[in-house]
Amino acid sequence: MCIVYLIAFLFSLTSEQCSSKLMEDSSQSFMERMHTGKTSFIYFGNHVNPTIKLFMEQLEMSADALQDYGISVVKVNCSKDAIANYCTGEKLMTKAYLFRGSEVLRSFDIDTVFDVNAIVSHVLFSVLFNEVRYVHTPAELLRVESTAKQNSDIVVGHIPVLGLPEHRALMEAAFVYGTKYQFVQTSGTLVLKHMGVVDLSSSQARLWFLHCKGVSRRSDPCPSTPMRKPLNTINIHTFLQLMEAPLVTESVLDPSEVDVVHLHLGVPVLYLFSQPQTQHLDRATAQTLGLQLRGEVGVVLIHRDNPNVKTSLKYNAAYRLPQEDVKYFTLNSAEGVVKLFKEELLQEQKLENEEEDEEHWSDLDILDDEVSESVYRDRDLMLDLESVIELTSDTFQITVTQDDITVVLFYFKWDAVCMAFIQSYIEVADALEGMNGVKLAAVNCGEWTDICSDQNVTSFPTVLIYRPMAAAQLYRGMLGTKSLHRFILLSLGSSPYILSSSAEVMSFLEGDLYSKHMYLTPVKVLGLFSSTHDMGVTSFEEAARLLRGESILGLFAHKEAEQWVEGLSVNLPALLVSRGPGVPYEVYSLPSSSPTDLVSLIKQVELDRFPELTVENLPWYLELGKPLLLLFIGKEDSTESTKALAEIKQPLSSGQLDSFLPCWIHLGRTPVGRSILEKYLGFVPPLPVLVMSQLKTGEEVFLFPPERPLMAKNILQWIHDVENGQEQPAGITNGFKCEFG
Repeated sequence: MCIVYLIAFLFSLTSEQCSSKLMEDSSQSFMERMHTGKTSFIYFGNHVNPTIKLFMEQLEMSADALQDYGISVVKVNCSKDAIANYCTGEKLMTKAYLFRGSEVLRSFDIDTVFDVNAIVSHVLFSVLFNEVRYVHTPAELLRVESTAKQNSDIVVGHIPVLGLPEHRALMEAAFVYGTKYQFVQTSGTLVLKHMGVVDLSSSQARLWFLHCKGVSRRSDPCPSTPMRKPLNTINIHTFLQLMEAPLVTESVLDPSEVDVVHLHLGVPVLYLFSQPQTQHLDRATAQTLGLQLRGEVGVVLIHRDNPNVKTSLKYNAAYRLPQEDVKYFTLNSAEGVVKLFKEELLQEQKLENEEEDEEHWSDLDILDDEVSESVYRDRDLMLDLESVIELTSDTFQITVTQDDITVVLFYFKWDAVCMAFIQSYIEVADALEGMNGVKLAAVNCGEWTDICSDQNVTSFPTVLIYRPMAAAQLYRGMLGTKSLHRFILLSLGSSPYILSSSAEVMSFLEGDLYSKHMYLTPVKVLGLFSSTHDMGVTSFEEAARLLRGESILGLFAHKEAEQWVEGLSVNLPALLVSRGPGVPYEVYSLPSSSPTDLVSLIKQVELDRFPELTVENLPWYLELGKPLLLLFIGKEDSTESTKALAEIKQPLSSGQLDSFLPCWIHLGRTPVGRSILEKYLGFVPPLPVLVMSQLKTGEEVFLFPPERPLMAKNILQWIHDVENGQEQPAGITNGFKCEFG
């Protein structure tokens, strides 16, 4: 399942019509491009489904951004121009390629380049691979420092979540300032600890400036200054400008007359007044404060012996906040000044900035789902691989052909995404340690290229599951501990469970057959056939094999299967869906289909009738093509939210909302929902709030009147009024315009 689609969904609400900056190549123009030697980011596809549709919108937006860096963004319609090596095979539609001339610098799963920020950050990181150093350990960072001493300063960025805006901001800064500073990227906790960070559990992106150019002796360490503001493009630019500013500026004017770069950068300024008899001490004090407040406050030393200085002698210091007048005070100690700024003035500014940031898409920094926290979460390189078998050319075949299920991770040590995922992989191995029938292994494709080539592994990280006498299965889930652990546990059971009696069917539906893993999913899907000779049985068994690890499937091919559809308007073969104890079964016709089509059908019938939209399930729900009836709630257990959810369930249970997709977003678990709501309406009304998005028109959004009680009868009347044109839209969204063909 692709990742971070909810983020892409937000962008899809506001995308503009196609611009010429996203180019489309024919076979001829593609070949011409290969001979230019220029850098291009190219996607090959042949049709558009909801998943690809979201990606294409992001690709279009990235064309504008990457054009500034001399990188072309291109799409190739393989249904018109079948380009060899790229328009065939499983990689079609799931890969994008970064070319320099005809050389492929890197290929990306579209799950990795999931939105415009991810595309720009990963592309620039690949282009700047030789300029931006990636370090895992303090020792590696110290070697970079040793080379830079007396030559250049260093900018170190710790990016715990790759592909989000902070990663893009760092890469864009590296592109602009890379000739001036040595840029270093890290994601490991060892480097964080080395830089003095105490809270290693924080997922906050960080930046430091290492003053290596000015060290007097190569044996001296490089002093460091942390950037204490959120890591974004404007703050990085401001921070680097501050690092170039003098530590202390000396002046012979009153504070209100002094013009320093800090004022233009929106940074507070501290003014210290110097007396002729204490000038040496005053200068030392200013230098000390300049070091302590560097990057946050500018320091100016004003000499009182000049007649231009008319400030009263009762003050020996002053400060000026952005957009405010100078305020004077009496300095008693340097520690008191640091405390004044650190604990009061700067904190007040920070709170004001945070209040402003809440109105923007900074919710991404605290996305409370597995995607942002663990897909690209990194740890240090010195990982404990004791619970993971490290395979070589000599041990690979022996290991994967044993009776156990063998899960194998293929990775590169130099790849940031691989190193981020390895920690999750080890956590899963630790959780499964001692469990019979399954083992976890890993192959370093930098050392054992022959293994990876033989297994047709071309993207990293890749996880394959090996079973005796069966083809390897590709893990397609999210790269996080929870998702992989769930997948492996579900893989341990049969798929499908072969049932031979109605008693076994009941045992399957109640969860007795797999009770120890019942908590993993409440949904079970049962294929009902009148006989094992039914032509559809083979397709169902193959579909179940493809869904192993994702779904719990049973097969009942028996004359008694007819009993399970008696009294229903469904004939065999059929699908029976159980959603857990106390929930009525659902039965669907099972047409004669290919295994691939059956997979899609099974995934659809598993969908909840009133789902909470999440990153993982969104693409499946969008494929239904129904208008969204979307409820935004704050706290699930609040009285208002509980009532709202219950009121929507009433007409849902009676079939009155069958033409819609009723769903809900929990803004606590999915903070980006706040941005979706704001993009829909232009503001965030009090919660809970109900909106309707007319996806068929692709434009209109309707808001349930806030003054009306959110009750079932009122909801139905409102829907009726919308359908009859009696309600005015509250907002407009732009549908997808840039489809292939």
